[in-house]
Amino acid sequence: MASFSFRAGNAGKLARIPLYLLGRLGTLLVPRGRGWVIGCGAGIGDGALALWGAATDAGLRPLWLTGSDRELRDAAALGIRAIPKGGLRGWWATARAGVVIVTHGFGDVNRYGSSGSFLVQLWHGIPLKRIGLDSPATVQSAILPGFAPLQRLLGLLYGAQTRRIRVLPAASDRSRGRLESAFGLGVRQVLVTGEPRVDVLSAGDPGTRRARAAARLQDAVGPIAEGTRIVLYAPTWRDGAPDPAVPGDAEWRRIIDVLDAADAVLLVRSHPLGEGEYRPPIETRRVRSIGSAIVADITPVLPAVDVLVTDYSSLAYDVGLLAMPVIYLAPDPDEYARSRGFYGSYAEVSGPDPASDWAGAAAQLETTLSDDAEFRGRADRSRALSAGMHAHRDGRNAERVLAAILARTATAPAALRPAPAPKGNA
Repeated sequence: MASFSFRAGNAGKLARIPLYLLGRLGTLLVPRGRGWVIGCGAGIGDGALALWGAATDAGLRPLWLTGSDRELRDAAALGIRAIPKGGLRGWWATARAGVVIVTHGFGDVNRYGSSGSFLVQLWHGIPLKRIGLDSPATVQSAILPGFAPLQRLLGLLYGAQTRRIRVLPAASDRSRGRLESAFGLGVRQVLVTGEPRVDVLSAGDPGTRRARAAARLQDAVGPIAEGTRIVLYAPTWRDGAPDPAVPGDAEWRRIIDVLDAADAVLLVRSHPLGEGEYRPPIETRRVRSIGSAIVADITPVLPAVDVLVTDYSSLAYDVGLLAMPVIYLAPDPDEYARSRGFYGSYAEVSGPDPASDWAGAAAQLETTLSDDAEFRGRADRSRALSAGMHAHRDGRNAERVLAAILARTATAPAALRPAPAPKGNA
């Protein structure tokens, strides 16, 4: 599995400083037009795809910048104009664009060509764990690790980059405060529009959403019998470190017993930037992988899921839009709070009974799948948690973000630009 850490990533950024400076010089010389480019660190999906749809419906023609041959194929299958983000062509497209849209970082497009653009950072989840300027992990480097002056320099460089962001959508006022702190921005940039990436969880009727999600799921992981319960396990990223919750053989057998008794399937989605092997010691169709190599964007699949198991993933906030029960499996909350940190306390999200290992999580899962009252109680808690973090649940977040961009730029087609206000009498 691919791995990434801030230490390695920051070391790479320091080594590429001359290229950043050369790219900045180039963007000073190349005039920007009114075109849009979009990139997404998770592939063709996430909030970038939702905003692309809203923009094309409005008559715009965004260009998607891809990072792999797979992304190029996925874009072609959806009728999306796309070119690779690397090389001179990717730099030129980024440097000429009036609006640049990313979901993870500036490397979602050509990292050397975004200076001077109207930069939109959609981000990819409501922060539960501390991120950006709020997290000590952000300023770690494999070069001179622990060297305080270098960490301060990395913090200054990170802040200088993030202050270029002109629009960053927030799910709610509560989420906005976290994003303002993490990115060093203010209320003029961080807007409570709702997040485009979760529109798919609110648009349309529940039956249609579930049917579409089930079809996507079966295409990805193979046939699942009608009536079989679906459990998703989604641990969060640990900055390249191994996942401490990987089950042992005895825990695997207990998990499979629970799944057999409840006629359920466990889908395991390890974080695309993490490490950890989730392979049962016995052959079974009750456990299936649904990693990013299989499904780039998990959000459209969520309406087909019945129960979520996670540790510190922001999915815990999202599945409440579907009133989905959540079981929290957190082997190291105290250590994680010390090394990474949470916004608020973990107990505010997990409640009083997070499991510390798979033995405890399997017991909670067994009760949730067999006891209707327990299922409803966890669903109600999930719904309440989400209600405090998602201010909009009408499936129109992408439209609000699009309107915010158009109101702040001159990149809209003439038919979409607001009429000038009438001049008063002299």
